[in-house]
Amino acid sequence: MADEMEMGMWTIHVDTMFWSISLGMLFCGLFFVGARNLTAGVPGTFQNILETAVEFVEDNIQQVFGNRPNAVIGPLSLTILVWVFLMNLMDLIPVDFIPQFAMWIGIEHFKVVATTDPNATLGMSLGVFFLVVYYSIKINGPIGFLTSKFTHPIAHPAAYPFNFILEMVDLIAKPLSHGLRLFGNMYAGEMIFILIAALIPFYLQWALSLPWAIFHILIISLQAFVFMILTIVYLNQAHDSGDH
Repeated sequence: MADEMEMGMWTIHVDTMFWSISLGMLFCGLFFVGARNLTAGVPGTFQNILETAVEFVEDNIQQVFGNRPNAVIGPLSLTILVWVFLMNLMDLIPVDFIPQFAMWIGIEHFKVVATTDPNATLGMSLGVFFLVVYYSIKINGPIGFLTSKFTHPIAHPAAYPFNFILEMVDLIAKPLSHGLRLFGNMYAGEMIFILIAALIPFYLQWALSLPWAIFHILIISLQAFVFMILTIVYLNQAHDSGDH
Protein backbone atom coordinates (compact mmCIF):
# COMPACT_ATOMS: atom_id res chain seq x y z
CA MET A 1 0.00 0.00 0.00
CA ALA A 2 1.43 3.37 -0.97
CA ASP A 3 0.95 6.45 1.10
CA GLU A 4 -0.31 8.36 -1.96
CA MET A 5 -1.74 7.25 -5.28
CA GLU A 6 -1.42 9.60 -8.24
CA MET A 7 -4.40 9.90 -10.58
CA GLY A 8 -3.67 12.66 -13.07
CA MET A 9 -4.15 15.95 -11.24
CA TRP A 10 -5.62 14.22 -8.18
CA THR A 11 -3.74 12.70 -5.27
CA ILE A 12 -5.49 10.14 -3.09
CA HIS A 13 -4.05 9.55 0.37
CA VAL A 14 -4.64 5.82 0.70
CA ASP A 15 -3.99 5.80 4.46
CA THR A 16 -6.60 8.50 5.05
CA MET A 17 -9.12 6.76 2.83
CA PHE A 18 -8.52 3.40 4.50
CA TRP A 19 -8.95 4.62 8.08
CA SER A 20 -11.80 7.04 7.40
CA ILE A 21 -13.81 4.45 5.46
CA SER A 22 -13.01 1.68 7.96
CA LEU A 23 -14.08 3.80 10.93
CA GLY A 24 -17.15 4.97 9.04
CA MET A 25 -18.11 1.33 8.50
CA LEU A 26 -17.44 0.67 12.19
CA PHE A 27 -19.80 3.52 13.10
CA CYS A 28 -22.52 2.13 10.82
CA GLY A 29 -21.97 -1.39 12.14
CA LEU A 30 -22.19 -0.36 15.79
CA PHE A 31 -25.45 1.54 15.32
CA PHE A 32 -26.88 -1.18 13.09
CA VAL A 33 -26.22 -3.80 15.76
CA GLY A 34 -27.60 -1.46 18.42
CA ALA A 35 -30.79 -0.87 16.40
CA ARG A 36 -31.27 -4.59 15.77
CA ASN A 37 -30.92 -5.40 19.46
CA LEU A 38 -32.97 -2.48 20.74
CA THR A 39 -35.09 -3.34 23.76
CA ALA A 40 -37.87 -1.47 25.52
CA GLY A 41 -36.97 -3.10 28.81
CA VAL A 42 -33.88 -2.45 30.89
CA PRO A 43 -31.20 -1.41 28.36
CA GLY A 44 -27.67 -2.75 28.48
CA THR A 45 -24.51 -0.68 28.57
CA PHE A 46 -24.10 -0.68 24.80
CA GLN A 47 -27.66 0.52 24.20
CA ASN A 48 -27.25 3.19 26.88
CA ILE A 49 -24.14 4.55 25.15
CA LEU A 50 -25.87 4.71 21.75
CA GLU A 51 -29.01 6.29 23.21
CA THR A 52 -26.90 8.88 25.05
CA ALA A 53 -25.18 9.84 21.79
CA VAL A 54 -28.49 10.14 19.94
CA GLU A 55 -30.12 12.18 22.73
CA PHE A 56 -27.06 14.45 22.96
CA VAL A 57 -27.29 15.20 19.24
CA GLU A 58 -31.06 15.74 19.42
CA ASP A 59 -30.69 18.19 22.32
CA ASN A 60 -28.11 20.26 20.44
CA ILE A 61 -30.21 20.30 17.27
CA GLN A 62 -33.23 21.40 19.30
CA GLN A 63 -31.29 24.23 20.95
CA VAL A 64 -29.69 25.55 17.74
CA PHE A 65 -31.88 24.46 14.84
CA GLY A 66 -35.24 24.32 16.56
CA ASN A 67 -38.22 22.40 15.17
CA ARG A 68 -37.71 23.16 11.49
CA PRO A 69 -38.56 20.17 9.29
CA ASN A 70 -35.31 18.72 7.94
CA ALA A 71 -34.68 15.02 7.47
CA VAL A 72 -30.93 15.42 6.94
CA ILE A 73 -29.63 17.36 9.90
CA GLY A 74 -30.24 14.64 12.52
CA PRO A 75 -28.46 11.74 10.77
CA LEU A 76 -25.77 14.10 9.47
CA SER A 77 -25.00 15.53 12.92
CA LEU A 78 -24.91 12.08 14.54
CA THR A 79 -22.63 10.77 11.80
CA ILE A 80 -20.26 13.69 12.14
CA LEU A 81 -20.09 13.44 15.93
CA VAL A 82 -19.36 9.71 16.11
CA TRP A 83 -17.29 9.42 12.92
CA VAL A 84 -14.99 12.34 13.78
CA PHE A 85 -14.70 11.07 17.36
CA LEU A 86 -13.63 7.62 16.14
CA MET A 87 -11.05 9.10 13.78
CA ASN A 88 -9.73 11.33 16.55
CA LEU A 89 -9.68 8.39 18.96
CA MET A 90 -7.00 6.70 16.86
CA ASP A 91 -4.62 9.38 18.14
CA LEU A 92 -4.59 7.67 21.55
CA ILE A 93 -2.96 4.54 20.10
CA PRO A 94 0.82 4.80 20.65
CA VAL A 95 2.26 6.47 17.57
CA ASP A 96 4.62 3.64 16.59
CA PHE A 97 2.41 0.57 17.17
CA ILE A 98 0.42 0.41 13.93
CA PRO A 99 3.13 1.97 11.68
CA GLN A 100 5.66 -0.54 13.04
CA PHE A 101 3.30 -3.41 12.26
CA ALA A 102 2.76 -1.94 8.79
CA MET A 103 6.53 -1.91 8.19
CA TRP A 104 6.68 -5.63 9.00
CA ILE A 105 4.29 -6.32 6.12
CA GLY A 106 6.10 -4.01 3.71
CA ILE A 107 4.31 -0.68 4.09
CA GLU A 108 6.90 2.02 4.63
CA HIS A 109 4.58 4.89 5.60
CA PHE A 110 1.25 4.45 7.35
CA LYS A 111 -0.74 7.42 8.66
CA VAL A 112 -3.32 6.35 11.24
CA VAL A 113 -5.19 9.51 12.30
CA ALA A 114 -7.29 10.63 9.32
CA THR A 115 -8.21 13.96 10.92
CA THR A 116 -4.54 15.02 10.91
CA ASP A 117 -4.81 15.08 7.10
CA PRO A 118 -6.27 18.39 5.84
CA ASN A 119 -7.64 16.56 2.79
CA ALA A 120 -10.02 14.66 5.09
CA THR A 121 -11.10 17.57 7.29
CA LEU A 122 -11.51 19.99 4.38
CA GLY A 123 -13.35 17.30 2.44
CA MET A 124 -15.89 16.97 5.24
CA SER A 125 -16.21 20.72 5.65
CA LEU A 126 -16.76 21.15 1.90
CA GLY A 127 -19.53 18.57 2.09
CA VAL A 128 -21.21 20.66 4.77
CA PHE A 129 -20.58 23.82 2.71
CA PHE A 130 -22.37 22.37 -0.33
CA LEU A 131 -25.34 21.46 1.87
CA VAL A 132 -25.43 25.03 3.22
CA VAL A 133 -25.45 26.47 -0.30
CA TYR A 134 -28.07 23.94 -1.41
CA TYR A 135 -30.48 24.78 1.42
CA SER A 136 -29.87 28.52 1.02
CA ILE A 137 -30.86 28.29 -2.64
CA LYS A 138 -33.72 25.86 -1.95
CA ILE A 139 -35.30 28.08 0.70
CA ASN A 140 -34.71 31.51 -0.86
CA GLY A 141 -34.50 30.60 -4.54
CA PRO A 142 -31.51 31.37 -6.77
CA ILE A 143 -32.44 35.04 -7.11
CA GLY A 144 -33.05 35.47 -3.39
CA PHE A 145 -29.76 33.75 -2.60
CA LEU A 146 -27.79 36.05 -4.91
CA THR A 147 -29.71 39.13 -3.80
CA SER A 148 -28.85 38.48 -0.15
CA LYS A 149 -25.15 38.64 -1.03
CA PHE A 150 -25.60 42.25 -2.20
CA THR A 151 -28.12 43.60 0.32
CA HIS A 152 -26.66 42.30 3.60
CA PRO A 153 -25.51 43.74 5.99
CA ILE A 154 -26.16 47.26 4.60
CA ALA A 155 -29.35 47.53 2.53
CA HIS A 156 -28.23 50.51 0.42
CA PRO A 157 -27.28 50.45 -3.27
CA ALA A 158 -24.00 52.26 -2.59
CA ALA A 159 -22.94 49.45 -0.26
CA TYR A 160 -23.78 46.58 -2.62
CA PRO A 161 -20.17 46.02 -3.82
CA PHE A 162 -18.88 46.09 -0.24
CA ASN A 163 -21.66 43.73 0.86
CA PHE A 164 -20.86 41.28 -1.92
CA ILE A 165 -17.16 41.15 -1.09
CA LEU A 166 -17.91 40.75 2.62
CA GLU A 167 -20.44 37.97 2.02
CA MET A 168 -18.09 36.11 -0.34
CA VAL A 169 -15.27 36.24 2.21
CA ASP A 170 -17.66 34.97 4.88
CA LEU A 171 -18.93 32.21 2.59
CA ILE A 172 -15.44 30.98 1.70
CA ALA A 173 -14.09 31.34 5.24
CA LYS A 174 -16.70 28.99 6.71
CA PRO A 175 -15.51 25.71 5.13
CA LEU A 176 -11.86 26.73 5.50
CA SER A 177 -12.13 27.49 9.21
CA HIS A 178 -14.44 24.51 9.74
CA GLY A 179 -11.93 22.03 8.32
CA LEU A 180 -8.67 23.66 9.37
CA ARG A 181 -9.76 24.00 13.00
CA LEU A 182 -10.17 20.24 13.32
CA PHE A 183 -6.97 19.53 11.39
CA GLY A 184 -4.87 22.03 13.37
CA ASN A 185 -5.92 20.77 16.78
CA MET A 186 -5.49 17.10 15.92
CA TYR A 187 -2.20 17.63 14.10
CA ALA A 188 -0.77 19.55 17.05
CA GLY A 189 -1.84 16.80 19.46
CA GLU A 190 -0.24 14.11 17.30
CA MET A 191 2.98 16.10 17.01
CA ILE A 192 3.26 16.26 20.80
CA PHE A 193 2.94 12.47 21.00
CA ILE A 194 5.62 12.13 18.31
CA LEU A 195 7.98 14.53 20.08
CA ILE A 196 7.54 12.66 23.36
CA ALA A 197 8.31 9.36 21.61
CA ALA A 198 11.29 10.77 19.68
CA LEU A 199 13.04 12.89 22.31
CA ILE A 200 12.46 11.09 25.61
CA PRO A 201 13.90 7.69 26.59
CA PHE A 202 11.40 4.84 26.46
CA TYR A 203 11.39 4.23 30.21
CA LEU A 204 10.48 7.88 30.89
CA GLN A 205 7.90 8.42 28.15
CA TRP A 206 4.95 7.34 30.30
CA ALA A 207 5.57 10.31 32.65
CA LEU A 208 4.56 12.71 29.87
CA SER A 209 2.59 10.59 27.42
CA LEU A 210 0.09 9.32 30.00
CA PRO A 211 -0.97 12.78 31.30
CA TRP A 212 -1.11 14.12 27.75
CA ALA A 213 -3.20 11.12 26.63
CA ILE A 214 -5.66 11.73 29.47
CA PHE A 215 -5.90 15.41 28.54
CA HIS A 216 -6.13 14.47 24.87
CA ILE A 217 -9.34 12.52 25.55
CA LEU A 218 -10.97 15.88 26.24
CA ILE A 219 -9.50 17.36 23.05
CA ILE A 220 -10.67 14.60 20.74
CA SER A 221 -14.18 14.71 22.23
CA LEU A 222 -14.34 18.49 22.10
CA GLN A 223 -13.18 18.66 18.49
CA ALA A 224 -15.83 16.14 17.41
CA PHE A 225 -18.46 18.21 19.23
CA VAL A 226 -17.23 21.50 17.73
CA PHE A 227 -17.29 20.09 14.19
CA MET A 228 -20.85 18.84 14.75
CA ILE A 229 -22.18 22.01 16.37
CA LEU A 230 -20.71 24.22 13.64
CA THR A 231 -22.45 22.03 11.08
CA ILE A 232 -25.76 22.61 12.87
CA VAL A 233 -25.08 26.36 13.15
CA TYR A 234 -24.21 26.71 9.46
CA LEU A 235 -27.32 24.81 8.39
CA ASN A 236 -29.38 26.93 10.76
CA GLN A 237 -27.96 30.07 9.14
CA ALA A 238 -28.80 28.68 5.71
CA HIS A 239 -32.42 28.30 6.80
CA ASP A 240 -32.42 31.80 8.33
CA SER A 241 -30.79 33.53 5.36
CA GLY A 242 -34.12 34.86 4.12
CA ASP A 243 -34.40 37.04 7.25
CA HIS A 244 -31.66 39.41 6.02
